[in-house]
Amino acid sequence: MSYDFLITDLKKNFSQKAIGTDKGLAKIGDAIVNLSYSVAKSIYLTKKQLNASCYRTGSKVSKKILAGALKEANMKSFSKNRADAHDMADTVEAILAFVWLSGKMSIQDMVNSLVDSLSGDLTNYKEEIEISRKAFVDLLNQVKKYLPDK
Repeated sequence: MSYDFLITDLKKNFSQKAIGTDKGLAKIGDAIVNLSYSVAKSIYLTKKQLNASCYRTGSKVSKKILAGALKEANMKSFSKNRADAHDMADTVEAILAFVWLSGKMSIQDMVNSLVDSLSGDLTNYKEEIEISRKAFVDLLNQVKKYLPDK
């Protein structure tokens, strides 16, 4: 189902800044990011285990991971000027909420993208930061085609 009617005002002023700095989108996107990553991490860890048990986890994605992903995906222009890590994390969340609300990518698509990009030992915190940042870079690079150039 498309929730396009929730973003009609943004489509009138279709710009990187309008999408990336929308606080309402960031709030919706916070849930999308954490849900998508939690499911992706659970899938990855369950498939990686040698025994038959399931590994379910609920993970919050840190602002450090999202801010780093935004920079590495060369999408800082979506964020406000002089943005700190919190602002850049909000920008990633807003972007993913916009793409989901416009019906361009489902939660399942986001989960699948993240799963495909995960590797290594996600139970090691330092390693997980690097791995998950790269997974979000890959996801952001996939959604670029649905976003304005300016």
